[in-house]
Amino acid sequence: MPMTTIRMDAELKKRVAAAAERSGKTAHDFLVDAIALATEDAERSDEFHQVAGPRWEKYPAGGVAIPWEEARAYLEARAKGEKLRRPRARKISR
Repeated sequence: MPMTTIRMDAELKKRVAAAAERSGKTAHDFLVDAIALATEDAERSDEFHQVAGPRWEKYPAGGVAIPWEEARAYLEARAKGEKLRRPRARKISR
């Protein structure tokens, strides 16, 4: 397995060691897991932007949408089992 050196200040090294101990992992395993999580997060963000970017570019063509506040309230109510009328899409400004 290839080896990588990570330089960090003494305070961060102490924090990593303490967090690793609390989680029952070695500092090495803790750092590998943290790097894997950060990598997955970056990959998900890239995937999101690959889909969202082109959709956002098309938005002005149709010009209608449901404001986020209304969509969120609707989704939260549905998650609680409430039945609501769906919000209507309407022309909104960017």
